[in-house]
Amino acid sequence: MVNMLKDRFAQGSRVGRNNMTAFLFLAPWLIGIFVFTLWPFITSFTMSLQETNLFVSKWVGLENYKQLLSDRRFIKSIQVTLKFVFLSVPLKLAFALFVAVMLKERFRGVNFFRSALYFPSLIGGSVAVAAMWTQLFGLRGVINDVVGIFGIRPRSWIADPSTALYTLVILAVWQFGSSMVIFLSGLNNIPQSLYEAAEIDGASRLRRFFHITLPMLSPIILFNLVLQTIGAFQTFTQAFIITKGGPLNETLFMVLYIYNKAFTASEMGYASALSWVLLFIILAFTLLILRTSKYWVYYEAE
Repeated sequence: MVNMLKDRFAQGSRVGRNNMTAFLFLAPWLIGIFVFTLWPFITSFTMSLQETNLFVSKWVGLENYKQLLSDRRFIKSIQVTLKFVFLSVPLKLAFALFVAVMLKERFRGVNFFRSALYFPSLIGGSVAVAAMWTQLFGLRGVINDVVGIFGIRPRSWIADPSTALYTLVILAVWQFGSSMVIFLSGLNNIPQSLYEAAEIDGASRLRRFFHITLPMLSPIILFNLVLQTIGAFQTFTQAFIITKGGPLNETLFMVLYIYNKAFTASEMGYASALSWVLLFIILAFTLLILRTSKYWVYYEAE
């Protein structure tokens, strides 16, 4: 009996040491997620219930959230952001899929083209790209030289309220490289035997695309759709550098408006409330996409 108790005690000690070792290895991650994720998360919610600037904090409860309902610039920022999301995300995914299908074919220099087309995504959020875009679509930019050939009157595309947002949509679509790489990976995992069988049955290339490629690729499309939708809602650098939210608030994205309230107007509490509203909008759209995916996503195991 004594020996049995000694064995169990020794075994428990070994398990305890193993658990301690595991916790020591996990400690940097646990500390990081608490310091850089959980603590800011809790702090931002607390600040959203306060009237906070750099010097004074006063508890106001839900007043910041009530103020949102009468904030016309905030409502405008929602409209601009939704328009940007609904335009840029489908266009980017469609273009990325089209290029991925083209680059799936084996031809000379295919690896070079894959790298070259992926490159814009590597520098996508940089200030240099935003500055370049400002030059391209400015009054004396290359775009005016090109459209002038067709008799279109030169204009500052980024300063015109009717076209400013579309220049940022084009920039977002141009940075399609990450989605393209993911689509390429999915295309390479589709069994070639399916295409061979369809070809023997006389199916055209277009029919094979809609009846084999799209259904088999639908989980990848879902993944890219969720990823790009979340990213589009968080767009900031392009509008901040190129248009500053103008002209006439036509490029005032929600994240840019939050930034202005927090660091220009020093209304940290109100900016925190705006951030939480943005979080719930992104969550709602993500859940909507996931809930509707059962109607159009095909899983091979089903």
